[in-house]
Amino acid sequence: MPENQPAACEQKEMNMPPVIDEQKCIGCGVCADICPLQVFSHKPKENKTPKVQRPYECWHCNACVLDCKAKAIELRLPLTHMLLYVDSSSLRPKH
Repeated sequence: MPENQPAACEQKEMNMPPVIDEQKCIGCGVCADICPLQVFSHKPKENKTPKVQRPYECWHCNACVLDCKAKAIELRLPLTHMLLYVDSSSLRPKH
């Protein structure tokens, strides 16, 4: 393995790919159809549940989560993608 490549476990944590709950998945393939980066591979003749084929391509756009009819996809966001919510009233100077 080249020196600039992270170890497999480190790469997995960096990517934080979508996770499909096989118990909930109905095999419709919408996630594979909607993904703009073709992260999923869906071969219904081989397996009902789509596979996360290219996790490193995921942009965490949430399209797969929002369009999943069975609510079977969870998207874990890397810390760098999370936004901090702050109520604007807490930013006002106190008198």
